[in-house]
Amino acid sequence: MDELLCWVGIAAVAVNAITGVLEAERKQMDLVGAVMVGTATALGGGTLRDVLLDREVFWIANQVYLSTGIGIALLTFFWARRRRLSPELFLYPDAVGLALFAVIGTQAALQWQTPWLVASLMGVITGVFGGVLRDMFCNQVPLVFLPGELYATAAWVGALILIGLQTLGADATLSAWIAIGASFLLRSAAIRFQIRLPTFPAKP
Repeated sequence: MDELLCWVGIAAVAVNAITGVLEAERKQMDLVGAVMVGTATALGGGTLRDVLLDREVFWIANQVYLSTGIGIALLTFFWARRRRLSPELFLYPDAVGLALFAVIGTQAALQWQTPWLVASLMGVITGVFGGVLRDMFCNQVPLVFLPGELYATAAWVGALILIGLQTLGADATLSAWIAIGASFLLRSAAIRFQIRLPTFPAKP
């Protein structure tokens, strides 16, 4: 399970670095700005999780994560400069990163012996906080705070499925893949069919 989490974590860092740089491209940032946004997107959620759990920050403990974030951000910057990209392009890679990080964050919290509710919220934080930093650095309201398709909810559903399956005695690796798939499919369905949570009605 630890080896799986390591590889899934590296994949999540890479995917989130890509989404951060794609968003920076829309804001016409230079190389330094784009790499900073990409790296913050890739590492921000896990950093906040580890600080809250009072454990060593994951990319300090294993610098492969940091190297991956910076390297993928650089590659994406030079790739994006050569191609005209649709603003919607980052949505599905972002859904992948959201699902991967939600499960990683939840499992890390469970291994730290936190209660199930805390563990699920750590999964949500790991999944969404990198995107919050990305949007703040790009000078816009974070996507998770806007009225729109399910986002944090998709991360929480994945976290709860992981906890539920492990509580029932399911294999840890299988549980992780099922939770990742469920979170990604829910987020993708929300994008495709505009599934939203209720909002406050407009005041007259």
